[in-house]
Amino acid sequence: MSSSTPSSAKPEASAPILSHRQILFIIFGLMAGMFLSALDQTIVGTSMRTIADDLDGMALQAWVTTAYLITSTVSTPIYGKLSDIFGRRPLFIIAISIFLIGSLLAGMSGSMYELAIFRAIQGLGAGGLMALPLTIMGDMLAPRERAKYQGYFLAVFGVSSVIGPLIGGLFAGAPELLFITGWRWVFLINLPIGVIALAIVLRFLHIPHTRHSVRIDWWGAATVVLAVVPLLLVAEQGRIWGWASAGSIACYAIGVAGIVAFILVERAMGDDALIPLKLFKNSTFRVATILGVLVGFGMFGAMMTVPLFLQLVEGATPTESGLLMLPMILGLMISSIASGQIIARTGKYKAFPIVGTFLLLSGFFYFSFATADKPVWWMMGGMLLVGLGLGQLMQTLTIASQNAVEARDIGVATSSSTFFRQIGGTLGTAVIFSVLYTRIPDTIAAAFADKTLLANLQAASQDPAVLADPANAGILKVLQEAQAGSGSVGSALDGDTSFLVGANHDLAAPFLTGFADATVTVFWVSFAVVAVAFALSWFLKAPPLRSKSALQERTDAQAAEDAEDRRIVEEDELSLAAQRAAELAGSQLAPDTASNRIITPDQRP
Repeated sequence: MSSSTPSSAKPEASAPILSHRQILFIIFGLMAGMFLSALDQTIVGTSMRTIADDLDGMALQAWVTTAYLITSTVSTPIYGKLSDIFGRRPLFIIAISIFLIGSLLAGMSGSMYELAIFRAIQGLGAGGLMALPLTIMGDMLAPRERAKYQGYFLAVFGVSSVIGPLIGGLFAGAPELLFITGWRWVFLINLPIGVIALAIVLRFLHIPHTRHSVRIDWWGAATVVLAVVPLLLVAEQGRIWGWASAGSIACYAIGVAGIVAFILVERAMGDDALIPLKLFKNSTFRVATILGVLVGFGMFGAMMTVPLFLQLVEGATPTESGLLMLPMILGLMISSIASGQIIARTGKYKAFPIVGTFLLLSGFFYFSFATADKPVWWMMGGMLLVGLGLGQLMQTLTIASQNAVEARDIGVATSSSTFFRQIGGTLGTAVIFSVLYTRIPDTIAAAFADKTLLANLQAASQDPAVLADPANAGILKVLQEAQAGSGSVGSALDGDTSFLVGANHDLAAPFLTGFADATVTVFWVSFAVVAVAFALSWFLKAPPLRSKSALQERTDAQAAEDAEDRRIVEEDELSLAAQRAAELAGSQLAPDTASNRIITPDQRP
């Protein structure tokens, strides 16, 4: 009887938890949620100048970006840990709801200060929208199957990267839509999309969850804020404050103290930690996390610098630069979907981080030959290489991290991977722009010293037709101020660059050449970082992908545990029954007879 019970429980435990139809509907809801956060990152950028002009706060626009970045980054690991404790569904619903509230408030902002606060609220929701979809995928699907579907999530990211600038430009350029100022729709457009995502999640996202009695790591959450916020703040504002200013030094000190405090708290919390330190004992998780930081650096280095190059050097509008980035997005989609299919069929993924970092490295090496006179199609070749590399890296590193941990740690592993990739991206953005704007004065000065460029500029500045063209008024003013000593050509690109729009090519050539040369330095920095990632990718151990989803593993483990409990209970019952039978067998006659009575040792005189 005891042997039959566990065997009969096995088929029941291994039965699929969710049907294919349920999985598809859940994926639609997750994609809608991820689309919210991905679109928000691209749609706001192209309209920020219009927003700042309308709210009279151009100098404050950096704080709008910083506020969103800080809250979304800090909240990411918190969502992962809380979802492990309380379940994915309630946390995902909370994330969407907070994001929608922030979007509504941002669309009603009356000042840049209000917008910064409301963007911070949006970021609190975005942290969950970035981490939880991949975590829920890890619950529902086995690692081999997961690779197929995660490619579609990256496709969502790609599509939003293309249409985001287009929609942002459309809204920013419209004085009014449905009696509401055009730029406010940049935030309000999230409401219908979010409501649809929320409806799908409420209807279909029902994943079984066994709540475990664990301690909530409040001190871990507090110390991660103390560690990350000052460092993100100085990364975003350090170039403006000065890297050695009192404010920057204070941020460094507080950040380092926060990191030390965080490590001590996490060590004390053990398995209940916000980011359990035991995860880093696993070499696969450790290497994948470091690769994520380096890849995040390279990814943001490309996605922030290339559009700037297209706009300033190639003369594209923000909307046009979004369209011109299509080769990168196309490469990302193709490689992510193709690698996902291959991983699903073979169960092997070790080659993809190596090939992906090599292609990313090749893309930055290709970009290092960029010049101001290179045509747009030439730049597109580098974009394709970068996209093909990123597509193989983003999902593969996430799968490697998820596959390296136990089923109960899927949430915290996924959110930690996303968290460190965001840290790498933020660091990359800060370093890239610091290097770029440090180099620009020198490269522009060198361009003005070029005899050919200078001769062409002088000839154009004496041409009556050029002088009479209104489009050249801005650049002529900059040149005149520099000549009179009241301005510097080297610092001309630090602020408003609109004087280059429509300007005569010979007048603008030194500025464009200087910016292109400074950008090449940035590409070399990214090349060096990705080269480290390429070398490290060879050391990534790739254990076979598990054939069961985390949800199935937890269900089977619980079923096995229940079966074992039943077996123990049945054995105890059999043992008790045998003991009673033995006691009865020990007394051959009725207790009231005196003949053949058995004397026990304790009854002997």
